Amino acid sequence: MTLEQLRIFVAVAEREHLTQGAHALNLTQSAVSSAIATLEARYATKLFDRIGRRIALTEAGRLFLTEARAVLARAAAAEAVLSDLSGLARGSLALMASQTVANYWLPPLIQRFRREHPGITVSLAIDNTETVSAAIQNGAADLGFIEGEIDDPALAMTAVAEDELVIVAPAGHPWAETPPSPAELKQGAWVLREPGSGTRAMFEAALPGLGLDATDLTVALELPSNEAICAAVAAGAGTTAISRLVAANAIAAGRLVTVALPLPKRRFLALRHKERYLAKAAAAFLALAGTSAP
Repeated sequence: MTLEQLRIFVAVAEREHLTQGAHALNLTQSAVSSAIATLEARYATKLFDRIGRRIALTEAGRLFLTEARAVLARAAAAEAVLSDLSGLARGSLALMASQTVANYWLPPLIQRFRREHPGITVSLAIDNTETVSAAIQNGAADLGFIEGEIDDPALAMTAVAEDELVIVAPAGHPWAETPPSPAELKQGAWVLREPGSGTRAMFEAALPGLGLDATDLTVALELPSNEAICAAVAAGAGTTAISRLVAANAIAAGRLVTVALPLPKRRFLALRHKERYLAKAAAAFLALAGTSAP
């Protein structure tokens, strides 16, 4: 069994799709199929069920996925130790971040890091707060950046910046002139991020301060993208709570207007696993993040 076979298995297992796994690894589908077939034949164990044109993990495959991820995480840690022997002259850094942080705060920081350490290859994956936390937990990323508080004793959290949530509505909306009452907030249509999003969790936590509960809201749309939410609200689909960073351009252009209701500020948090080796590249990025502002 090789590390490359494990990487291929994990890529396919996480997507339950051969073509998507091959695309993620920049390999041909035949190479990926061959690696999976070799594993199954070598250990006489079926890892996937073939259901029509789909594949699905077997029970053995699900158990093996946990162990394969652990082995790859240990291999990555070993590689990080060796890379550190050459200082920051070479190596890699895998980042994962929730949408607001990834799209609006991290890019200039990554660019600055690349200028200072051109030998370090930086990759960035984007998902919601819940998934980012899981990636740091299982070693799929070196550092995570989120905008929602989490409760996980295995993860170390460091505040690196501050953000502000605002309620926004389409241009001409009556709430822009007169802040709504709790009853009017209940009657309004809301466009929100999906459950698991840090923005959604922060907004729902703030609702009691507005005299509401999450179950009081009429959610007209749930969308997985901040940009899609801004576009839907500007088109009249409802109102939303979103980062001021995200809405700034649309507000400046007059497509969105802010509603004068107070929402608490929130922190952008850097995540790392307490028990995993912190490579020099990750430590340098954390240091850089700690001196930056949104």
